[in-house]
Amino acid sequence: MSKKTLVLGASLKEERYSNVAIHRLRKFNIDTVAIGLRAGIVDDVKIHTDLVPFTDINTVTLYLNPQRQQPYYDYILSLKPSRVIFNPGTENPEFYEMLNEQGITVEPACTLVMLSTRQY
Repeated sequence: MSKKTLVLGASLKEERYSNVAIHRLRKFNIDTVAIGLRAGIVDDVKIHTDLVPFTDINTVTLYLNPQRQQPYYDYILSLKPSRVIFNPGTENPEFYEMLNEQGITVEPACTLVMLSTRQY
């Protein structure tokens, strides 16, 4: 099964967890795509600034606070991921409900911890 992952809220800044997550996902050879405010490249992953209609997304990992997530609700739902990971600080019960209604698994967790403990 593919674990193709969209990092939403990706940053070019090396100290940001989204940046670390991209590096770690690639270290584990997980196909990774990214969307952020600024275009650029992290590791071998291009950060897009527009809502690219990616296909075969298994996981969306969020690095946006709940208020910043709202404009992305429909986009994320349209990707039909198997799961959405809500990293610390991104917890959003309103969005949890929408995802659950579509049969998408909600995981309030940390992508970095999941990868390091092989629970990804």
